[in-house]
Amino acid sequence: MIPHFPLTEPSDPPWIHPRAAYVHIPFCAHQCGYCDFAIATGKDDRIHAYLDALALEMSSWKQRPIPSPLATLFVGGGTPSHLNLGQLAILCDLLHHALPVQSGAEVSIEANPESLSAEKVKLLAEAGWSRISLGAQSFSKRTLKNLDRPHDPDAVRNAVALVKAANLDVSLDLIFGAPAQTSPDWQADLVEAIALGTDHISTYGLTYEKGTPLEKRVRLGMVRPIGEELERTMYSMAMESLGGAGYEHYEISNFAKPNKRCRHNEIYWANEAHLGFGMGAAGFVGLTRNLNTRDLERYIRQCFEGSNPAFQSETLGPRERVIETMIQNLRRAGGIESNRFFKQTGFEPNAFFKPELNPLAEQGFLAVDEQGFRLSYEGKFVADTVMKRLIRCL
Repeated sequence: MIPHFPLTEPSDPPWIHPRAAYVHIPFCAHQCGYCDFAIATGKDDRIHAYLDALALEMSSWKQRPIPSPLATLFVGGGTPSHLNLGQLAILCDLLHHALPVQSGAEVSIEANPESLSAEKVKLLAEAGWSRISLGAQSFSKRTLKNLDRPHDPDAVRNAVALVKAANLDVSLDLIFGAPAQTSPDWQADLVEAIALGTDHISTYGLTYEKGTPLEKRVRLGMVRPIGEELERTMYSMAMESLGGAGYEHYEISNFAKPNKRCRHNEIYWANEAHLGFGMGAAGFVGLTRNLNTRDLERYIRQCFEGSNPAFQSETLGPRERVIETMIQNLRRAGGIESNRFFKQTGFEPNAFFKPELNPLAEQGFLAVDEQGFRLSYEGKFVADTVMKRLIRCL
């Protein structure tokens, strides 16, 4: 059982004092064509060693000022549900001792439909988890095949039913803009996700990350990306369909039923402090960002040697804090809140970004008022461009 502790108010603000932790489980049955995450395939024999290494990395925090019990805990991957029942039980026990959470905390884990069983869901529910995020991606057999996903649509439906039967919140990840995907395909995905009674839906436009199998197929002419206009249409369809079904569009790619937002990701988008454990995990504590090695054997070895598995560390200066906070905050429906932004960065945003605010507002990409500014409906389609123009003010 994951222990719960009363809420306590930290003495430091949340952008200094971490109230969230991310734990990375890199193991997967295979690599999907679009994936560029820190994963490990064909290395299941190293799972137990990895969990031991993870325990050692977490125990090193006991020598430091440890945060008060966490408000959110998120286990991602990779495919955490790829662990067998015994390994998953070990992970639950490890987190129970290493990362206590507050009463009412959001405790989430990612899962793939084909590797989530009734026994695993029962174990997670009994251990105190509150939310399972399913990598569905699509309900179309053709789209799933083009994305190299190993499951079929029925596996998604069965997994959702298992999670809901255990009274856990269920989130679905969906991808639009896949090769050969059509508007009717995407509309059918949205309709089915809504019909299943999903609490939270993330809609991600497919990106062809350099070095991934899918990107290589594009370079070889084996795959043709869909056009920008069709991708825009699909994003608009998501906003209209999910909004009409009562989902709140609270972040560029994320929609939630009332009171079902992902609180863990909201901490990221507020650019607040968070702990990160595991291969490839990122932590942000005391304005210093650390990134762990993406090499499985190096991660295990360094943890067993008692050395820090981080291969990159950067303490953000004033300019970097402003840029990161602006980019993350602007992803949210609420956008930039002037008072909070000033407390967090030391800069008044409406004055700081003034050279671009009025032009962007006149072009219909931003809504600006005394409280701050946020992306308009049209601005959501060109968010990256808006952010680049704001960065020019620095």
